[in-house]
Amino acid sequence: MMKKLLLLLTLTLLSCNHQNTELKALQSRIDSLETKLANTYKPGFGEFMSNIQAHHAKLWFAGQYHNWELADFEIHEIMENVEDIQKFETDRKESEVIEMIAPALDSVNAAIQKKDPEQFTKRYYALTNTCNKCHQDVDFGFNVIKVPDMQTFSNQDFRLSN
Repeated sequence: MMKKLLLLLTLTLLSCNHQNTELKALQSRIDSLETKLANTYKPGFGEFMSNIQAHHAKLWFAGQYHNWELADFEIHEIMENVEDIQKFETDRKESEVIEMIAPALDSVNAAIQKKDPEQFTKRYYALTNTCNKCHQDVDFGFNVIKVPDMQTFSNQDFRLSN
Protein backbone atom coordinates (compact mmCIF):
# COMPACT_ATOMS: atom_id res chain seq x y z
CA MET A 1 0.00 0.00 0.00
CA MET A 2 2.85 2.34 0.85
CA LYS A 3 4.46 1.68 -2.54
CA LYS A 4 1.22 2.52 -4.32
CA LEU A 5 0.87 5.74 -2.34
CA LEU A 6 4.48 6.71 -3.05
CA LEU A 7 4.01 5.94 -6.75
CA LEU A 8 0.81 7.99 -6.86
CA LEU A 9 2.50 10.91 -5.10
CA THR A 10 5.45 10.79 -7.53
CA LEU A 11 3.16 10.74 -10.55
CA THR A 12 1.17 13.68 -9.16
CA LEU A 13 4.33 15.73 -8.60
CA LEU A 14 5.62 14.92 -12.08
CA SER A 15 2.26 15.88 -13.55
CA CYS A 16 2.27 19.22 -11.68
CA ASN A 17 5.82 19.93 -12.82
CA HIS A 18 4.85 19.17 -16.44
CA GLN A 19 1.83 21.50 -16.22
CA ASN A 20 3.98 24.23 -14.68
CA THR A 21 6.49 23.89 -17.52
CA GLU A 22 3.67 24.14 -20.08
CA LEU A 23 2.27 27.23 -18.36
CA LYS A 24 5.70 28.89 -18.37
CA ALA A 25 6.09 28.11 -22.09
CA LEU A 26 2.65 29.54 -22.86
CA GLN A 27 3.37 32.67 -20.83
CA SER A 28 6.65 33.10 -22.68
CA ARG A 29 4.83 32.90 -26.01
CA ILE A 30 2.22 35.41 -24.83
CA ASP A 31 4.96 37.80 -23.69
CA SER A 32 6.75 37.44 -27.01
CA LEU A 33 3.56 38.10 -29.02
CA GLU A 34 2.70 41.13 -26.87
CA THR A 35 6.18 42.55 -27.54
CA LYS A 36 5.82 41.95 -31.27
CA LEU A 37 2.37 43.54 -31.29
CA ALA A 38 3.61 46.59 -29.39
CA ASN A 39 6.40 47.03 -31.95
CA THR A 40 4.24 46.47 -35.03
CA TYR A 41 4.16 49.44 -37.38
CA LYS A 42 1.01 51.51 -37.20
CA PRO A 43 0.57 54.55 -39.43
CA GLY A 44 0.61 57.82 -37.57
CA PHE A 45 -2.03 60.50 -37.80
CA GLY A 46 -0.03 62.38 -40.42
CA GLU A 47 0.14 59.35 -42.69
CA PHE A 48 -3.61 58.92 -42.52
CA MET A 49 -4.17 62.60 -43.30
CA SER A 50 -1.68 62.58 -46.19
CA ASN A 51 -3.49 59.59 -47.60
CA ILE A 52 -6.80 61.44 -47.33
CA GLN A 53 -5.25 64.46 -49.05
CA ALA A 54 -4.08 62.33 -51.99
CA HIS A 55 -7.53 60.76 -52.39
CA HIS A 56 -9.13 64.20 -52.04
CA ALA A 57 -7.12 65.41 -55.06
CA LYS A 58 -7.82 62.29 -57.10
CA LEU A 59 -11.52 62.57 -56.25
CA TRP A 60 -11.60 66.07 -57.73
CA PHE A 61 -10.14 65.06 -61.06
CA ALA A 62 -12.27 61.92 -61.29
CA GLY A 63 -15.36 64.10 -60.80
CA GLN A 64 -14.19 66.72 -63.30
CA TYR A 65 -13.79 64.04 -65.96
CA HIS A 66 -17.11 62.44 -64.96
CA ASN A 67 -15.31 59.21 -64.17
CA TRP A 68 -17.92 58.24 -61.59
CA GLU A 69 -16.52 54.78 -61.00
CA LEU A 70 -13.14 56.24 -60.03
CA ALA A 71 -14.83 59.00 -58.00
CA ASP A 72 -16.78 56.33 -56.11
CA PHE A 73 -13.54 54.48 -55.39
CA GLU A 74 -11.80 57.65 -54.15
CA ILE A 75 -14.63 58.80 -51.86
CA HIS A 76 -14.72 55.37 -50.25
CA GLU A 77 -10.95 55.44 -49.75
CA ILE A 78 -11.36 58.70 -47.85
CA MET A 79 -14.16 57.17 -45.78
CA GLU A 80 -11.97 54.15 -44.95
CA ASN A 81 -9.13 56.42 -43.83
CA VAL A 82 -11.49 58.35 -41.56
CA GLU A 83 -12.69 55.05 -40.06
CA ASP A 84 -9.07 53.97 -39.56
CA ILE A 85 -8.29 57.22 -37.76
CA GLN A 86 -11.22 56.61 -35.44
CA LYS A 87 -10.07 53.04 -34.87
CA PHE A 88 -6.31 53.46 -34.49
CA GLU A 89 -5.86 57.03 -33.25
CA THR A 90 -8.25 57.04 -30.32
CA ASP A 91 -5.94 59.06 -28.08
CA ARG A 92 -5.89 62.09 -30.40
CA LYS A 93 -8.12 65.15 -30.05
CA GLU A 94 -8.54 65.11 -33.83
CA SER A 95 -10.16 61.68 -33.66
CA GLU A 96 -12.88 63.05 -31.43
CA VAL A 97 -14.00 65.66 -33.98
CA ILE A 98 -13.27 63.98 -37.32
CA GLU A 99 -16.84 62.69 -37.41
CA MET A 100 -17.81 66.22 -38.47
CA ILE A 101 -16.63 65.32 -41.97
CA ALA A 102 -19.14 62.46 -42.40
CA PRO A 103 -22.08 64.58 -43.67
CA ALA A 104 -19.85 66.26 -46.25
CA LEU A 105 -18.50 62.89 -47.42
CA ASP A 106 -22.02 61.51 -47.64
CA SER A 107 -23.17 64.47 -49.74
CA VAL A 108 -20.28 64.07 -52.19
CA ASN A 109 -21.02 60.37 -52.35
CA ALA A 110 -24.68 61.11 -53.14
CA ALA A 111 -23.65 63.39 -56.02
CA ILE A 112 -21.37 60.65 -57.33
CA GLN A 113 -24.15 58.06 -57.19
CA LYS A 114 -26.41 60.45 -59.12
CA LYS A 115 -23.57 61.20 -61.56
CA ASP A 116 -24.39 64.87 -61.18
CA PRO A 117 -21.40 67.08 -62.09
CA GLU A 118 -22.91 70.31 -60.74
CA GLN A 119 -23.81 68.78 -57.38
CA PHE A 120 -20.45 67.04 -57.26
CA THR A 121 -18.58 70.34 -57.66
CA LYS A 122 -20.75 72.13 -55.10
CA ARG A 123 -20.48 69.34 -52.56
CA TYR A 124 -16.75 68.86 -53.16
CA TYR A 125 -16.22 72.53 -52.23
CA ALA A 126 -18.29 71.96 -49.09
CA LEU A 127 -16.16 68.91 -48.26
CA THR A 128 -12.98 70.94 -48.68
CA ASN A 129 -14.36 73.69 -46.43
CA THR A 130 -15.30 71.07 -43.83
CA CYS A 131 -11.75 69.73 -43.87
CA ASN A 132 -10.45 73.22 -43.18
CA LYS A 133 -13.03 73.78 -40.43
CA CYS A 134 -11.90 70.57 -38.76
CA HIS A 135 -8.26 71.67 -39.02
CA GLN A 136 -9.16 74.99 -37.37
CA ASP A 137 -11.10 73.27 -34.58
CA VAL A 138 -8.07 71.15 -33.63
CA ASP A 139 -5.51 73.97 -33.89
CA PHE A 140 -4.14 72.89 -37.27
CA GLY A 141 -5.63 75.85 -39.12
CA PHE A 142 -2.23 76.45 -40.72
CA ASN A 143 -2.89 73.31 -42.77
CA VAL A 144 -5.23 74.67 -45.44
CA ILE A 145 -6.70 72.29 -48.02
CA LYS A 146 -7.90 73.61 -51.37
CA VAL A 147 -9.44 72.37 -54.54
CA PRO A 148 -6.55 71.17 -56.70
CA ASP A 149 -5.68 73.32 -59.68
CA MET A 150 -3.33 70.86 -61.39
CA GLN A 151 -2.96 67.11 -61.53
CA THR A 152 -0.16 66.02 -59.26
CA PHE A 153 -0.57 62.39 -60.22
CA SER A 154 0.93 62.48 -63.68
CA ASN A 155 1.02 58.70 -63.79
CA GLN A 156 -2.77 58.34 -63.62
CA ASP A 157 -5.36 59.02 -66.33
CA PHE A 158 -8.56 60.35 -64.75
CA ARG A 159 -10.59 60.19 -67.94
CA LEU A 160 -12.98 57.34 -68.54
CA SER A 161 -11.22 54.29 -69.90
CA ASN A 162 -13.98 53.40 -72.39
